[in-house]
Amino acid sequence: MPWYDEFQEFIQLNEPLGRYTWLGLGGPAEVLATPRNEQELVALVRRCAQEQVPVRLLGAGSHVLVRDEGVPGVVVRIVEPHFGQVQCQGRQVRAQTGVMLAHLISTAVQHGLAGLETLVGIPGTVGGALRSNTSAQGNEIGRWVHQVRLLTAQGESVTRGRHELLFGYRESNLDELVILEATFELEAADPTELTRRMQKHWIAKRAEQPLGQPCAGYIFKNPRGHEAASLIEAAGLKGMRIGGAEVSQRNANFIVAYPEATARDVLRLIDVVRSRVRESAGVELELDLEVW
Repeated sequence: MPWYDEFQEFIQLNEPLGRYTWLGLGGPAEVLATPRNEQELVALVRRCAQEQVPVRLLGAGSHVLVRDEGVPGVVVRIVEPHFGQVQCQGRQVRAQTGVMLAHLISTAVQHGLAGLETLVGIPGTVGGALRSNTSAQGNEIGRWVHQVRLLTAQGESVTRGRHELLFGYRESNLDELVILEATFELEAADPTELTRRMQKHWIAKRAEQPLGQPCAGYIFKNPRGHEAASLIEAAGLKGMRIGGAEVSQRNANFIVAYPEATARDVLRLIDVVRSRVRESAGVELELDLEVW
């Protein structure tokens, strides 16, 4: 009997992953698991550790490109509603990892808690935002973290306080397998004023993003002293297309995936962009998109 039979209520075999990512591309997961609570998640992770099966975590899929060949092992989806609780108490907000970042921000604003509103319009889950230390307009999500609870690859729960956490540009030391939940310490503010600020940031963010098409977010990290989008545009690459993948006309650090696109098209386009920017500006672009 296969080891995964005991989890058959929440797993799918050879499930195409494109439907779970923003780019809509890529091959299947050998096993796709969508646990419905923490107990199921822990049991699955522990069994995978025993069987030495590789495990990957997938949230909203806003920043992941799955290769056409697919993914061996187990892909675990941590999403709402199963991991979607948000609770406010005083100036603290506790959110589970599967909560969409937009939901966390709007809940905080409704309770008159400031600090996260500049991040509105950034896609993805709280877990993904924490792991990559999502930022906007000089404000990083890591700045507001009070405590994080994590799950190790062996299925053990550990808690890290503020003094144990490190956040840098597009990175953190949250390197355990799963971020289970996080507590944020925010600042009290007027909810009406906060709502106005949030809406202003939302409009600005949407203005710079390609709308109405499958696409990934920022493909490259901003090199020190530069903006990746500006470097790509200066290299004359806006609108460049390989197969069904195109450098966005609106923001050159986005790639648009048309219906005929493959993951291979996107990867080839990424290689060309990096090469051209290296030639024209002498800058090596570092990939921000996670490629499986």
